[in-house]
Amino acid sequence: MLTFFWNYNGAILEHYMPRGSTVTSATYSNLLRESLKPAIRQKWCGLLTTRVCLLQDNGMPHTATATVSTIEDLRFECIPHPPYSPDLTPSDFYIFSPLKDALSGPQCRDDDEVWSVVHEWLHTRPKEFFPHRIYALVKRWHMCIELEGDYVEQL
Repeated sequence: MLTFFWNYNGAILEHYMPRGSTVTSATYSNLLRESLKPAIRQKWCGLLTTRVCLLQDNGMPHTATATVSTIEDLRFECIPHPPYSPDLTPSDFYIFSPLKDALSGPQCRDDDEVWSVVHEWLHTRPKEFFPHRIYALVKRWHMCIELEGDYVEQL
């Protein structure tokens, strides 16, 4: 399982969980505290002096009391995410969908090889790849508002 944090400038953190692991509030909170914040500090130190906004779905590990407390302690801000709105989870449709296409080629022998292929794919996207996806999110949000919450099939 891959947990991937990115912004306009590209990849911030990719975290691979061992096969059979489950994301819980504790593991997600630890990831935010022990991995994401240091990754932001290392790659975009000025970002921590302004505001870090997280856009995440409403999955239980993201909304649990302990996670919300961790996010507050880190002084991050969560952008509200409507329930049952997969159209507004940009990693799902802008990152993981084309990544799945890229992985549909040759078979990988083990998890390490999959992780290597995923890492290579994420870090070889053209310069405009991530900014384009951020701007497209705004269009998707407007479309969802116009459709009064109905799902956006294609843009």
